[in-house]
Amino acid sequence: MKYLIITGNPKQDGLCHAVTEAVKKGAEAGGAIVDVLNVTKIERCHVCGTGWGTCREKHSCAFGNDGFNEAQAKAHEADMLCFITPVYWGEAEESFKCFFDRLRRCEFDMPWGKQRDKKPAFSGKQVLLIASPGGSGNGMFSCLEQLDRFCRHTRAAIFDYIGINRWNNDYKKQTVFEAAKAMASGRKNGDSI
Repeated sequence: MKYLIITGNPKQDGLCHAVTEAVKKGAEAGGAIVDVLNVTKIERCHVCGTGWGTCREKHSCAFGNDGFNEAQAKAHEADMLCFITPVYWGEAEESFKCFFDRLRRCEFDMPWGKQRDKKPAFSGKQVLLIASPGGSGNGMFSCLEQLDRFCRHTRAAIFDYIGINRWNNDYKKQTVFEAAKAMASGRKNGDSI
């Protein structure tokens, strides 16, 4: 099983990085092949043409050579995912939001369009949502709600919601490890234990 962690963490250390490592180790412990995709270098959508460029018809981006097309392909190849973001102003990190806005444009209407054999990247796939606010620790719930809304738009199956901050990271890092391990081991959202 391929487990893809998508993050918008601009730092190479700190809490969000440590949480990403815990998710990676948990998914590997569950038997998954793990890849981490950091989207901070991918540009925002150019909203080309009349508001819809190649994204609506071809389900790909005309400006995808910035790493976006490769990232979209990784999302399609993944069997399960984790979205993890630092929280700024009660929302996901800016490049993370931009990546998902751009991806949503390319994935929009895919199952009903001309490419019926190709389904959206997240449709039916389990996703673990993690918000990691720093500083005050505020904004965790509004960020998770934002991630929830994206998953509902793209028909992803939300496995769990986890908020982690500097006051609870001692036990929440173990929680994210166990959640990723459970996913990679085959547990589905809604399974009783």
